[in-house]
Amino acid sequence: MLTELRITNFAVIETLSLTIDSGFTVLTGETGAGKSLLIDAVMLLVGGRASSDQIRFGEDEAQLEASFDIPLSHPLLRELRRQDILGPQDCTLVIRRVIARSGRNRVYLNGMLTPVHVLEEFAGTLIDIHGQHDQQSLLSSTAQLEVLDAFGQIRELREQYRAIYQGWIRSRQARTELATAIEQRVQQEDLLRFQHQELEEAACRIGEEEALQAERQRLGSSGRLAKLTSEAQERIQGDGHGVLPNLVLAERLVGELAKIDPEMASTARLVSEAKVLVKEVADSLRRYEERVDSNPGRLSIVEDRLAVLQKMKKKYGGTIEAVLRSYDHVKDELERLSCGEDQLVDYDRLIRQQHEQVAELAAQLSQKRKEAAKRFTKMVGKELEALRMGSVQFVVQVMQSGLDDEYGPDGSDRVEFLLAANAGEPLKAMSRTASGGELSRLMLALKSVLANVDHVPVLIFDEIDTGVGGAVAATIGKRLRALGQYHQVLCITHLPQVASQAQHHVYVEKSEVKGRTVTTVRSLSGVHREGEIARMLGGERVTTKTRATAAELIAGAQD
Repeated sequence: MLTELRITNFAVIETLSLTIDSGFTVLTGETGAGKSLLIDAVMLLVGGRASSDQIRFGEDEAQLEASFDIPLSHPLLRELRRQDILGPQDCTLVIRRVIARSGRNRVYLNGMLTPVHVLEEFAGTLIDIHGQHDQQSLLSSTAQLEVLDAFGQIRELREQYRAIYQGWIRSRQARTELATAIEQRVQQEDLLRFQHQELEEAACRIGEEEALQAERQRLGSSGRLAKLTSEAQERIQGDGHGVLPNLVLAERLVGELAKIDPEMASTARLVSEAKVLVKEVADSLRRYEERVDSNPGRLSIVEDRLAVLQKMKKKYGGTIEAVLRSYDHVKDELERLSCGEDQLVDYDRLIRQQHEQVAELAAQLSQKRKEAAKRFTKMVGKELEALRMGSVQFVVQVMQSGLDDEYGPDGSDRVEFLLAANAGEPLKAMSRTASGGELSRLMLALKSVLANVDHVPVLIFDEIDTGVGGAVAATIGKRLRALGQYHQVLCITHLPQVASQAQHHVYVEKSEVKGRTVTTVRSLSGVHREGEIARMLGGERVTTKTRATAAELIAGAQD
């Protein structure tokens, strides 16, 4: 609820602070005292359009501030906490708006600088303002649908429908995307098959390129390798001058030395080992000589294979590893495309099932809405009769939405509140029919019927009683007082029958201070409140009789 309102330099208000209680609060005062300025300030604090003309003459800026206690069950509380505007345990929202002549207007939520459009988003959830010229929240078809669903207690069914509907929409989108991909598949599949064949024929292997490069090196130098091998063998095994024959002779000579002098035994062993090692070198050279191949055909094959590998690397990523990854990807894509037709069949089956569920739940919603519309129409009619608007015909109409698609996020229905302001006139959309005063009283009737399902915490009625009196005014007052059990209700009135029903009374007055007009407010109770009700009954001259009548009205309201 709205707990406090502070206003500085706004029109004729120099500075004002008003604490507002729960229940039904009435604002009274002479015509022109500035009562509507309080409503204007509240409208600006929930996103209304600001103008520099609203700044008090001679000042550079106006400041407006309001404090709200958000109910724990209100969805706005979760959103404010999600945006870190409120802490996990906080429920108090302070809105501050500064209107500057320079045009640099500012909005703060709990001290945090915030765009004005955020206030506009909050407006309909915090405060509902009903006045002679204000655009009413219940005039839109969307709001009327929401109201009917709340009244009929079918929100849970609607949420169930929405879950199925969103799944149906997602399936249709996915099916469309898959169908588009399949339409483009011929060209894509031809390319993939070419790539798959090319990669498969290349049959690249890790390490193959290095081995081929080494082989190419050998084949390209085969003549030189053969010459070097032959010369090395000659040096090792050549008759008379080769290393190996000389080592055989040396082994025999040192062996004889070792027989004469045991000290040479270790030397004899070393010579024997050297002979074995040299023989192994000779055998290795012989085997290598046998492998050295100067076959030009093989060299051509190696060159061609290396060219293939180089082409694959250049085309598919720069390395053999990247080429192999490309092959796996192409293979997977071909498999995915091959099963696309089967997926389409699966989607078609799923979409049919979901459509059947959507249609069934939409039909249930329509039936329950039509039943709720009848009850709602009847109850609002009774309220209108009590408000002496019996000639006004009010009907809630549930019809097909007329969407391009058969179903929407709220079902297949469009809800319209229809009104015939006078007997014999045709029913028309409520927004195009009622006058300002009629619309305000109609809103009171609607809010009275919706009292226990409407979650907007603050309701403001600006001169809802214009053009009525007597018993109608008393009925309006009683309805407003009853609404105060479910909402915080504020009402500007000139009628004592309405004012006497209030639980809290605020008096707005205008005076002259140091040559300037100033609007101030004060709370009334006891004899002061009786005096104000008496003034409203009899004008400036308050008599004992009018004061007694005022006391009787207040007492009757308490009873």
